[in-house]
Amino acid sequence: MRFRKLMIKTVLNAVAWILSLLVLIPFVVVIINSFKTDAEVNVLTLKLPEKWMFENYSVVFERGNLAVSFFNSTLYSVVSSLLLVIVVAFSAFVLARNTTKLNRFIYYFLVLGITLPLNYIPLMSVMKSLHLINSQFGIILLYTAMGIPISLFITYAFVHNIPKELDEAAVMDGCNAFSLFFRVIMPLLKPILVTVFVLNFMNVWNEFTAPLYLLNDVDKWPVTLAVYNFFGQFSAQWNLVSANIVLTSIPVLLVFLFAQKHIVGGLTSGSVKG
Repeated sequence: MRFRKLMIKTVLNAVAWILSLLVLIPFVVVIINSFKTDAEVNVLTLKLPEKWMFENYSVVFERGNLAVSFFNSTLYSVVSSLLLVIVVAFSAFVLARNTTKLNRFIYYFLVLGITLPLNYIPLMSVMKSLHLINSQFGIILLYTAMGIPISLFITYAFVHNIPKELDEAAVMDGCNAFSLFFRVIMPLLKPILVTVFVLNFMNVWNEFTAPLYLLNDVDKWPVTLAVYNFFGQFSAQWNLVSANIVLTSIPVLLVFLFAQKHIVGGLTSGSVKG
């Protein structure tokens, strides 16, 4: 019996290692090839470069206009995530506390967006009619709207699990609706709101399709589109493309590493009836 458990554990560990390697190998290939010369990088392999070209990263930063791109990505990610947190916090509180038929319809209508794909053809028509095409304000609003369905779904469940007796006690102590929300509910929502902020930040930072369709000005591009600076009509500088990918991935990895405790805590704290 003990031998069988040991074998099962060994097999599961081996499968986990294999799956981990399948995920990590492409990223390792990108890192290695980011240090190669133009001649060596014609074939993307795990072979170490004969000469380590550390200057590829400085070339990418200068030619790729990454300073502006990093600023744009930070602007889009931070502002849209803050707006999303504010919108979701208010809407989840109202919809979870006032469970009327209309509010239930609004909640299910908004959450239905999780299952629906984003169609860029009608979206571009709407954005154009609102004069939001090629606009930083427009792309921020779009990112905020894209994050509402899943964020509201998570936050609504969290608010629903907060005992209503807290509301009643606060009202008896003289709190109005705004005081109740900001003094009682908002502090309890901190774990889930941090989770919503971090998840949306990472999604917006990695978003590629929306700015590709909606931003025509190179100076408004995020870092995910800066890779196009190293593609020509008939060739691509894959060493510089790889270096650009590495630089683009670093902020997301850092945010995830520092915030993973808050993500796990926020997602699990609302799963138990409180």
